[in-house]
Amino acid sequence: VSRDKAEARGYARPLLLLRRNMAPAKKIQKKKVVKKFAIDCSQPVDDGIMDAASFEKFLLDKIKVNGKVGNLADLVTVSRDKAKVIVSAETDFSKRYLKYLSKKYLKKQQLRDWLHVIANKKDSYELRYYNIHDNEADEDED
Repeated sequence: VSRDKAEARGYARPLLLLRRNMAPAKKIQKKKVVKKFAIDCSQPVDDGIMDAASFEKFLLDKIKVNGKVGNLADLVTVSRDKAKVIVSAETDFSKRYLKYLSKKYLKKQQLRDWLHVIANKKDSYELRYYNIHDNEADEDED
């Protein structure tokens, strides 16, 4: 905005000159926040239709950090405790992204017709079977 236009609009000073008089912006340091997410695969692993180790390897191979696959470095770690896969991240990491990858794994293993991913807590998911028996009981009553 030129000075003439600014004065014509009724401004005392042009908008460009206001920034010069302001205090410089301060840089804020961010604390390292570690986000931990868990995916409980106990039901399908106990039944023997899924292997938690292959799911862990799938996550290690597919998780993207800064737009690149295999760029985990020390920012994201994937570990397994029996039938529970734990993902901890020191960078921005979405719980929803974990659900997306879990569904992708189930589709690849052709388990998507029997299992679905449900959030059971704020920081964890669980793989459960669809409730087919309830639907069959309702159809029998009709």
